[in-house]
Amino acid sequence: MATISIEGMEFHAYHGCFKEEQIIGNTFIVDIHLVTDTTESEQTDKLDLTVNYADVYEIAKEQMATKSKLLEHVARRIMDVTLDQFPEIDFIEIKISKLNPPVGGKVHSVSVTIDNIEE
Repeated sequence: MATISIEGMEFHAYHGCFKEEQIIGNTFIVDIHLVTDTTESEQTDKLDLTVNYADVYEIAKEQMATKSKLLEHVARRIMDVTLDQFPEIDFIEIKISKLNPPVGGKVHSVSVTIDNIEE
């Protein structure tokens, strides 16, 4: 088993409950950690025998481009599509951070982290 981590994916996207957020957008950081059996790819050096992190990046990019009010909803979509495309993933954790959120004061970021531990 191995953990594959894709950290610091940065997107400009239009998620939020306020109308302005869905018009102006904001910067979001996405981190994905997944656990899968990499024994075959370790021995063969074949990309098609592991989870291709470039494909996972494309899933995150596509889902970040679809407007949502809640970060939880975006994270769930990323998780669902990733698990559908890569059923060999045993565990996945997705963290989405919104930089400089409109909360009425100085806050660097807010984030939501979800995983599939109880599924």
